[in-house]
Amino acid sequence: MGTDEATIQSLKALNPPIPLLRELASELPQHRVRITRGYWIDKYEVTNKAFLAFVEAGGYRNKIFWTEAGWAWLSRQNVGQLQKNYPRNAVDKPVACVTWFEAEAYAKWRGGRLPTEAEWEYAARGPRSATYPWGSEFDSSRCNVVGSTGLKPVGSYPQGASWVGALDMAGNAMEWVQDWLAPFPAGEAVDPTGPATGNVKVEKGGWWSAPPLTARSAYRHFEDPPDYGDAHIGFRVVSR
Repeated sequence: MGTDEATIQSLKALNPPIPLLRELASELPQHRVRITRGYWIDKYEVTNKAFLAFVEAGGYRNKIFWTEAGWAWLSRQNVGQLQKNYPRNAVDKPVACVTWFEAEAYAKWRGGRLPTEAEWEYAARGPRSATYPWGSEFDSSRCNVVGSTGLKPVGSYPQGASWVGALDMAGNAMEWVQDWLAPFPAGEAVDPTGPATGNVKVEKGGWWSAPPLTARSAYRHFEDPPDYGDAHIGFRVVSR
């Protein structure tokens, strides 16, 4: 998991945008992770159609699906407007503009949860820690990243599937994961879940119109608190 120092230096030599350049160090140190329990991960990013089922089932009115922090956030929102935010015609595109709190509530309603960063990265990279879901070299034909003007229907890039068959783990929508952003610990980690508290939630997988380096499975987005959402961010769910 993560990235080695030599690769970080080679990425810096590509002169990426300054915000990305500053944050590459968060992928250090590359370290071994052991996940001790199996899990299922969604083949696709959660779609507008799937999320709308949560909305129509009363997900925004049922406190049982929300954490205390999520419900406190929701109580300050115009819930009626929130429920109108999700397109009813682009049913097969990833739901976007969802906050981490909303993604978390949907996942619980579905009987699952958001993946840990380690689970997400393992499903994307596999036991050999490939750079991208499909292998070691960037290929713009396998992902909705460079030059894109918007989200594509999920599964539009079957050649970009990861080793477990998960699609769009590079590009399309960037994806919320469970962990707060923090430096990786030194040494081997077992079933890591990140720190108990923090300010920014990790997002994985790059996004439409992003630079190629964000499509790497080790990339960690670095700036968004759990009450933030925009047109580049979606999610997928894991279960056991």
